Amino acid sequence: MGKYLNGYGRGGRQTEIPAGWSEWYGSTRNGFLDHTLNENGVLVTYGTAESDYSTDVYARRAVEIVRRRAPETQPFFLWLTPFAPHSGRPADPDDPPRTVGRRLPGAARGIATTSPAPRHRNRFASTPLPMAPSFNEADVSDKPAYIRNAPALTAAEIAGVREAYQQQLESLLAIDEAVASIVAALEATGELENTLIVFTADNGFMHGQHRRPLGKNLPYEPSIRVPLVMRGPGLPRGARVHQLVANIDLAPTIVEAADALPLRRMDGRSLLPLLRNRDLPWRPAVLLERTGGQNARASLRNPSFTAIRTARYVWVEYATAERELYDLRVDPHQLVSRHADLRYAAVRQALARRLAALRRCSGNGCG
Repeated sequence: MGKYLNGYGRGGRQTEIPAGWSEWYGSTRNGFLDHTLNENGVLVTYGTAESDYSTDVYARRAVEIVRRRAPETQPFFLWLTPFAPHSGRPADPDDPPRTVGRRLPGAARGIATTSPAPRHRNRFASTPLPMAPSFNEADVSDKPAYIRNAPALTAAEIAGVREAYQQQLESLLAIDEAVASIVAALEATGELENTLIVFTADNGFMHGQHRRPLGKNLPYEPSIRVPLVMRGPGLPRGARVHQLVANIDLAPTIVEAADALPLRRMDGRSLLPLLRNRDLPWRPAVLLERTGGQNARASLRNPSFTAIRTARYVWVEYATAERELYDLRVDPHQLVSRHADLRYAAVRQALARRLAALRRCSGNGCG
């Protein structure tokens, strides 16, 4: 239910239902109002009334599914992906001008925003924008060209980033309410204590760090770190796990929880053993990848890379032959790349070897 893969529903395939689903409510036209869902092969368009706000539509449908399926003996799996806090329609009165800022090579630095539910608008209007040491980084001489070529953020751009950040927070309030309603439905039907709930995101997001006003798909901590919260039978309450886990671990975790048999080789590992024993040896590193843009300009603006993230280091290899190396123990904000520092030569070589192995791995060899 909700936002599926980028590009889904285009090219005359709006009613396509991917194999394996017994019920399907995939968004073919994303947005917060005036959006369209493929509801089991039938296109349904929602309007501009407050009740049509997409997060609320998904929440109501999810609650209905829980109530309907809970009495059945067959367990069910529900995957809900709200559109928030993506940027999207409609425009709001306090949106920053889309013409803010100067042009980068191949792109305008307009500030795209999300759209909170009308009842939540301006709830975070007084919340300041976090400004870590990497915010609007002054010295980017150690960075690859796509960062070096970016001008410092202007005052108007910073104001736009702040407004976008505040609206993202406001849009998440409806998701909070959706989660609460779904959990309440599980509890009311007697299924809560027999249900594994996984709450996560598909990417982090930049808010002015390293001169990037907004965005994702970068090898920097604000972009690659995501929340992961799990609740379910047998999981310790309030426990925090510090080992490196990744999105490749989600499917194996769900397969084990469902006592199912995977029909393909999986790259990740189930997190359930780790949650029960936080001293369990785990993977020493995770692989990060980004494919290039659709054209030469996009590739220059966000070049392809592969990278390895360990508990201490981030090593990045770009398709442009540029490199970055960060020691997170002494430089958690990634202000100084050590890729040319002779003191890190042995570290650089070891990470490059490990990254090469991860590029070719599959199954247990990746874990």
